[in-house]
Amino acid sequence: MIKLKRLSAQPILLPQKEHPWEAAAVFNCAAIYDNGLVHMIYRAADIAPNGKEGEYINRLGYAVSKDGIHFNRSEQPILSNDVGQELRGPEDPRIVKIGGTFYMMYTGYSGKDFRICLAASKNLIDWERQGIVLDEPNKDASLFPEKIKGKYVMFHRREPDVWIAYSDDLKIWYDHKIILKPIPDSVWEYDKVGIAGPPIKTEQGWFLIYHGTSKERGYCLGAALLDLNDPAKVLARQAEPILEPELDWEVNGYIPKVVFSCGQAEIGDRVLVYYGGADTVIGVAEINKKDIVFPALL
Repeated sequence: MIKLKRLSAQPILLPQKEHPWEAAAVFNCAAIYDNGLVHMIYRAADIAPNGKEGEYINRLGYAVSKDGIHFNRSEQPILSNDVGQELRGPEDPRIVKIGGTFYMMYTGYSGKDFRICLAASKNLIDWERQGIVLDEPNKDASLFPEKIKGKYVMFHRREPDVWIAYSDDLKIWYDHKIILKPIPDSVWEYDKVGIAGPPIKTEQGWFLIYHGTSKERGYCLGAALLDLNDPAKVLARQAEPILEPELDWEVNGYIPKVVFSCGQAEIGDRVLVYYGGADTVIGVAEINKKDIVFPALL
């Protein structure tokens, strides 16, 4: 059975009271390994992100690490609530590098609705917004880390399912199709599903970490395997979660019982998966690519 192994029993990134923009919570972060460093872009909130203290504001912060566990962070956010669709801030980033450009898909929250937005960067710190990707209520979006048959590929979530779509120019998206649906008789993913970070290329296929939700278990992480040449084709899906809320800071926080990932860093065969715990702090867990084995394909 595929399982993630926690690298720390404690969170690796905490809110910083001295920085008002990230005083309450840091969570739901993108990550990528580039030029010998692990780069993290994380969601931060000024007050309780569950709305109980008022209209919280989200911003995106930047942190960097040599070992993937101990991070140094910038004092100021790299993306703030300074455009119309993001008046309450950007949320839940997911990053890939295609060619020499980093692309970040994230959720823009206006205070009234959510839209998938896109930004591009050459250095992971200075980002140029590309605007709204899909003008519809939508979340949990990421590009694939490479083109498939000459096309950009995106996952997104029209609730409660995971969808795939394609584009020639990152502007017009077509051939939308459901690839993952909740499982009604599952004890942990019967409510809704959405991707975690971008898919990971392995010899077996594209390894996709995703989240599933249920009233009883909250947010857990699951695993699926997709065809390398046709990622709309699901080859396998593990019945049990690969990570679920168990530690105190994963169970108790602003949103109880949550492990929620938006990305991972691939360092050789090591995959470091970063996740938000209870919408409050950030943790990390690991899997080796040799352990990504689905014994029974669909």
